[in-house]
Amino acid sequence: MSVISDISGSPPPDLARLLPPPLGMSAMRAFAGPLVAPPRDDQLFCPDAIRDDPALGDLVDDMLVDWARSVGIYDGNLDKLRSYGFGRYMMLAHPAVNDPDRLLMATKCLVAEWAADDYYVDEVELGADPAVVGSRMARLLSIVDPAQLVPRYATDMAGYHRLEPISEAFRTAMEHLARYATSAQMGRFQHQMAILFLAWTQEADWHVNKRTPPVWEYLVQRHLNSYLPPMILIDVLAGYELSPHEFYHPDVRRAFTTAGNAAVLVNDLHSGSRESENDFNLPRVLELNEGLPKKQAVARTVEIHNELMHTFVGLAAQLSATGSPNMRRFLADTWAWLGGSRRWHATTGRYNKNGSRS
Repeated sequence: MSVISDISGSPPPDLARLLPPPLGMSAMRAFAGPLVAPPRDDQLFCPDAIRDDPALGDLVDDMLVDWARSVGIYDGNLDKLRSYGFGRYMMLAHPAVNDPDRLLMATKCLVAEWAADDYYVDEVELGADPAVVGSRMARLLSIVDPAQLVPRYATDMAGYHRLEPISEAFRTAMEHLARYATSAQMGRFQHQMAILFLAWTQEADWHVNKRTPPVWEYLVQRHLNSYLPPMILIDVLAGYELSPHEFYHPDVRRAFTTAGNAAVLVNDLHSGSRESENDFNLPRVLELNEGLPKKQAVARTVEIHNELMHTFVGLAAQLSATGSPNMRRFLADTWAWLGGSRRWHATTGRYNKNGSRS
């Protein structure tokens, strides 16, 4: 498949039905003109952000830093955390949500996930050690999906978690989430986090055994380690619920996981310059497995991303024809999330030395 270079134009008629007012009108405008992006990703088939409210993003980031200080993550690096603009990320990704507290809830969950990845999987200077990733993930899951122990040993478990800032980050983030999520929405978040933790143990296996995964295995890991954990809160933030019957329908799950897989490849395209040569991203795995020069490996990654996005659009259009109003809204909100995520990756201080808000 050739790289998509022209991403302007209107959405197909079937997709237009996905877009409910008022979000629908904003999404239609986003489709109607060229999508602004830096030269490095101007061939992506992906929307731009629908809404940008810098003041709202800054407010959420201020509250986020206060929370991070209280739970003890990124101690001594709070200015750097602030520069990443994770609150801005959630503001961009949820354009129908204006409530700072709901956006803060999603940002806490996102940053707890990101911090676990940094502290336990990726950043050696923060204590990451691939040899113990599995044990750490299992212990952390006992916070996300509370383990039921007899009192004698529950006390020991609680003592361990009190000394782990990542545990405190997840505990408090999920307390905040519980104020807005139904039981079913909380259950699907817990399920997706277990999948994510499994993916991190797979990544640790590659590092411990000094093994480069084949491309297909890397893509399986990215399917497990996708952006579904934050995306799964889309309807929670917006104050509605896609029913479990629809959410877990195989066709819906396929569409949603395809969108999450595409979204995380945008991260692969932007994060490579920050990662060490021992880390894996799709361009690097393509270089090592298929002998592609870096530029061609990036172009191949864009092709794979675009193929996934076109698949999502096709599936979403089909589902919109028979789904409930909440289904159509959920798919439209997913499209909006993808655009906000793209904008954040192109402008965040985490991946750009001179991160821009434009």
